[in-house]
Amino acid sequence: MLGKVEIAGVNTSALKVLKNEESMELLRRARAGDASARAKLIEGNLRLVLSVIQRFAGRGENADDLFQVGCVGLIKAIDNFDTSQPVKFSTYGVPMIIGEIRRYLRDNSSIRVSRSLRDTAYRVLQARERLMADSQREPTVEQIAKELDISREDVVFALDAMSDPVSLYEPIYSDAGDALLLMDQIRDTKNTEEDWTNRIALKEALRRLNARERRILAMRFYEGKTQMEVSGEIGISQAQVSRLEKGAMNAIRKNL
Repeated sequence: MLGKVEIAGVNTSALKVLKNEESMELLRRARAGDASARAKLIEGNLRLVLSVIQRFAGRGENADDLFQVGCVGLIKAIDNFDTSQPVKFSTYGVPMIIGEIRRYLRDNSSIRVSRSLRDTAYRVLQARERLMADSQREPTVEQIAKELDISREDVVFALDAMSDPVSLYEPIYSDAGDALLLMDQIRDTKNTEEDWTNRIALKEALRRLNARERRILAMRFYEGKTQMEVSGEIGISQAQVSRLEKGAMNAIRKNL
């Protein structure tokens, strides 16, 4: 079939799409124990899973694995969704699917975190899912901290540990032209290659001065002393300090 793409044995071009009213009716029937309604609900929301896993494209992960993990998140969303709440199922289901995929990626990541932080992260995930099931919306950090009786900082650290690594070359904006990369937003504008070169050259120029010239420059420009104060400490006249300082500066400019 032209345009046919299979993921985990599922023909994605033939995936059905349920309207919200249809999903709500199937949810009510599934909650009453109708197994066929539950199966239709899962099948009718597979395209929702497909749309979510596309957000994780380019990470080198197998699409079949992500799709299957996303289906686990979808099933959890179906089992925990409260039909009495005025919320669309997709609004509740997408974060659940994303959370399940992120948990999978974290557990299979090459970046390892401590066991205690991982345990806290699992507790945070479980608390977030419980609070989402109760309120049908994303809980705040403060609500999760209160639920687990831990500090807000512990929750933040746990959530950071669950975050997926992001490439510096990840495009964050594009307007029919060159894409704006993440590194363009967070790059260090001070410690550039040109700045490093200048520092090395300055260090080499200072090394070529004699000890007394380096001492005068240090007292004048690092310690902030006047020429009169320098002359008193070194034991030479202010005119000599001025001459040595000027000669040292000229030597540095020449070397640079």
